[in-house]
Amino acid sequence: MKNNTIILGCIILLTTSYCSVLKSQLETPSYFPKPSYSFENNPISKKQIELGRNLFYDPILSADNSISCASCHSSYAGFAHTDHDLSHGIEDRIGARNAPPLFNLAWQYNFMWDGAIDNLDAQALAPISHKAEMGSDLNTVLSKLKEHPKYPALFKAVYQDGNITGERLLKLLSQFQLTLISANAKYDRVNQGNETFTAQELNGYSLFKANCASCHKEPLFSNFEFANNGLPVDTTLNDWGRYKVTNISKDSLQFKIPSLRNLTYTYPYMHDGRFKKLGQVINHYVNGIKENQAVAETIKGGIKLTKNEQIDLITFLLTLDDESFVTNEKFKINRAFFIED
Repeated sequence: MKNNTIILGCIILLTTSYCSVLKSQLETPSYFPKPSYSFENNPISKKQIELGRNLFYDPILSADNSISCASCHSSYAGFAHTDHDLSHGIEDRIGARNAPPLFNLAWQYNFMWDGAIDNLDAQALAPISHKAEMGSDLNTVLSKLKEHPKYPALFKAVYQDGNITGERLLKLLSQFQLTLISANAKYDRVNQGNETFTAQELNGYSLFKANCASCHKEPLFSNFEFANNGLPVDTTLNDWGRYKVTNISKDSLQFKIPSLRNLTYTYPYMHDGRFKKLGQVINHYVNGIKENQAVAETIKGGIKLTKNEQIDLITFLLTLDDESFVTNEKFKINRAFFIED
């Protein structure tokens, strides 16, 4: 049955209308796996998605009203950003890591490059409170929303009691982000029998399956786990990755494995944005692995690819670009709904 992954949500459904909204807002191909997100704890509704989108684009969440979620997560860049290696926040402060893209979040169970957050509904607290990003705190944001001339009425239109709470704010942001589904790349159209790979793309696909698929598992193109990919430590940032969260030595220099979807739009690459071109990333895995005890077994010694094979691999990776996702108007700011005059 088409879209059986999303129809699965109907099993946990509270009402028929919820099922209808879930299916229409979060439609995915039948070969996508079961989502990890707990929809029963945050039932999807169109009104909440719209309010969540408004909040995502509103700089009111930052201390000086200058930075919104979209400042670092642009729809045109696959909800990543391409103009900085590291995130930029209030007062031109520089963050500690590259802002990751936001899509297919319903299938992820850890967030941030080091997995410090394990619940999408809590993730927004990290940038809101980070001194170099939004530089605020939840209580301050809630006070600003309550005192705003329009937000109380907007919350009243969504919630009967009109209460503006931290839980609602965070779940509203989740609702919008859950709709950011990328599932219409050429790869998907081939899977659905609507297109075919060229000979070069097909060879690249074979190389991908032989060398990359263990970490970048289809169809989401990540297993969303953590790995040490042999990157030399950035001596300026001195970022030890997941070790900062767990204090376990084997987690040293482990970072969350990103999806390979939409690579054309989501550069620069790696947790610190050190690579600006996809060819540099491939060259790292072929020639640049810095051996250490914790480096992933699958890439120890580097991946053996000729120059032509590297080109073929990149050609396949480009079939994971989803132009319809980055140009989708429903993911962009809706000025008719935006609260600022």
